[in-house]
Amino acid sequence: MTLPARCDYARVRSARPSTLAPVTVLERSGAVGEVLISGDQLQQRVSELAAEITHDYRDRDLFMMGVLKGAIFFVADLMRGIELECELDFMAVSSYGSLTDSSGVVRILKDLDAPIEGKDVLIVEDVVDSGLTLGYLLRSLRSRNPRSLEVCALLVKPQRRKIDLPIRYVGFEIPDRFVVGYGLDLDQRYRNLPYVAAANGDQGRFRSGG
Repeated sequence: MTLPARCDYARVRSARPSTLAPVTVLERSGAVGEVLISGDQLQQRVSELAAEITHDYRDRDLFMMGVLKGAIFFVADLMRGIELECELDFMAVSSYGSLTDSSGVVRILKDLDAPIEGKDVLIVEDVVDSGLTLGYLLRSLRSRNPRSLEVCALLVKPQRRKIDLPIRYVGFEIPDRFVVGYGLDLDQRYRNLPYVAAANGDQGRFRSGG
């Protein structure tokens, strides 16, 4: 069995440029802290993932499913890099629980528009921490009889994992910190940052993800 290629935070941090052009207006709020993954590193890793998926899904019926809203930038860049015909749909879910912990009880806010029976479905997630929300999605989608079901996650937080999940494609492993940018938000803001950064101060105690 070949393990999925992945990038760990320590290696990314050591390779990060010492100076990055800030998005000045957004950073004035003080909520945006240390840049963990630069825009260039994001695009390089997304290109690598797209090449892997292109190789693995040749001659297959690829159906990409993005999880709203955090994965929207990731799935858009990833899909542009995949050199195959593929379909795209979205789901939006809300997880019950406290601000710091997901209960794993999930409400579907937007379901898929198309059936996935007999298709090779690839779930595209922004960040996986506890794994409870993603576990629910996997169970829900398996019941719809896809031919195959895999996960591609931009970010994973191993320290937060509560259940073991099969994540075939991993962008970056990061520490247990709340992050914003590249689709990830804090109170619906900072999604448009071109990099992934830690939230500053007290904001960092809140965690999100499936």
